[in-house]
Amino acid sequence: MSVILTNHPIIAKNSFNNSPIQTNLINNLPKTASDAASDAENILPKPHPLPETLQQWQDSSGDYFSEIAPISSVGYLIWSKFPVTVYIQTPTLEELETFEGKSLQTWVTFVSQAVAEWSVYFPLKIIDDPETADIAIWRRRPGLRLSETGEILPARSAEANYQLYHISQQKSDNSTDNLPDNLPESLAHKFTILLSPTQTGSYIQSAAKHELGHALGIWGHSPLETDVMYLAQVRNSPQISPRDINTLKRIYQQPTYLGWPKLF
Repeated sequence: MSVILTNHPIIAKNSFNNSPIQTNLINNLPKTASDAASDAENILPKPHPLPETLQQWQDSSGDYFSEIAPISSVGYLIWSKFPVTVYIQTPTLEELETFEGKSLQTWVTFVSQAVAEWSVYFPLKIIDDPETADIAIWRRRPGLRLSETGEILPARSAEANYQLYHISQQKSDNSTDNLPDNLPESLAHKFTILLSPTQTGSYIQSAAKHELGHALGIWGHSPLETDVMYLAQVRNSPQISPRDINTLKRIYQQPTYLGWPKLF
């Protein structure tokens, strides 16, 4: 299936570029990217129920919701099934025995800590299968970008990409509802996070927390350094702030096409 693919990088400079939607062919997936975008118009955009942690969250510190833009033909990048599953690339036994073994394990520890920090406010679960995970985190260098004039743009230390696809809604085996066996398809998404292997120490955790914020739905940046979603990477990673969570909660109160069945 073809998917709609876009990226949301964090870079060293204070800039934010919401790249135009591109298409990328994935084997064995039946829909095209244009079909996915067109079909999105045939479902009703509306908000989903908040996860319990966000329901209970109350704070008056303000937010930066005005910096978050919905995606065309999709709406806000909202998860509706919880917990959201996360895969973290794990070194093999052979890799652990190499010179880089210790640094590879340290990388996993820092990324796991970033997931744990977000888990306080949002239901996340680490799993071992990258194919079924909602969010997959890899120790890989983001690809180079070229400007419109062909110049190489500044290298990115981390990047979050999303993919849109259709999923069939299956009736559960123990369901007593008078529903058809095959329910209408709904629009779904997955995230891939790339963290550069050149990053070390606290930079790893800082980048992982920031990119996870994008993957959870904060598709934009904060103008304040005290927020995890500040638009530039900083060495001393701030804690996830009340403003970060206030923004996330407001996002999850917005309408989206994701997760809802097609009307016809």
